[in-house]
Amino acid sequence: MSEVPSMDEATSAAQGASSLVIDIRGATKVFNPGKSNQVEALGEIDLSVGPGEFITLIGPSGCGKSTLLRLVASLIPPSAGTVQVNGKPAEQARLDRDYGMAFQTAGLFDWRSVTKNIELPLELMGWSRGARRRRVAEMLEMVKLSEFANHHPSELSGGMQQRVAIARALSFSPSLLLMDEPFGALDEMTREHMQDELLRIWEETETTVVFVTHSIPEAVYLSTRAIVMSPRPGGIASIIDVDLGDRNASTRDDPAFFTKVTEVRTALRKVEE
Repeated sequence: MSEVPSMDEATSAAQGASSLVIDIRGATKVFNPGKSNQVEALGEIDLSVGPGEFITLIGPSGCGKSTLLRLVASLIPPSAGTVQVNGKPAEQARLDRDYGMAFQTAGLFDWRSVTKNIELPLELMGWSRGARRRRVAEMLEMVKLSEFANHHPSELSGGMQQRVAIARALSFSPSLLLMDEPFGALDEMTREHMQDELLRIWEETETTVVFVTHSIPEAVYLSTRAIVMSPRPGGIASIIDVDLGDRNASTRDDPAFFTKVTEVRTALRKVEE
């Protein structure tokens, strides 16, 4: 007969669950259900993410990585199961602006300056002009773009545009940053530089990050855990802990890095067999 947990144990378990930034239980997603073009995008997903983690989602094309990210962002609802962010339904977390989001394209408005682009969510939230300007100055310093405050996006490189997009996403200090292949269109050297910049920002802000990528080295270099997803209907095939310590220029040449890259690659090959 199973032992009934004590009141202290039950309270501890409840507190542990509520401290999760993301808690997904049995979440599925079916597009166009019951129609001839029905697509079962995600099977049952169970995933928990704690404060300050850097999680990467990696898997074959079409496995539902971006769909899963959109469930967390409450851009689309699950067909079944539950998705909670900071202990509340994902929809409420979206309304409460608990997360920021960055996409593959920076999505900046070219008629607005860098300052005005970063200010946009703060304007929508009703911040005063003075408070907005002070916060934008902090964000520009963080992403090392202070001298470009009055430039427009068309005057910036692709990497600089993504830094502006990250600054905008973090401007209101969300506890969670969702990133959907934000460096996919960048050349290799710029991409590596942006990875280092993102890690620096993550360490400074202690924001929880969920990052979609197709790149195995990127997943290993960035994450504390790599979530390997299986083909459609997408599921979680394996979760690989990545403990490489502080990442720096020498990390990519470290044998431990190559070992983890091989581990993720092997897991991906298994799901594609």
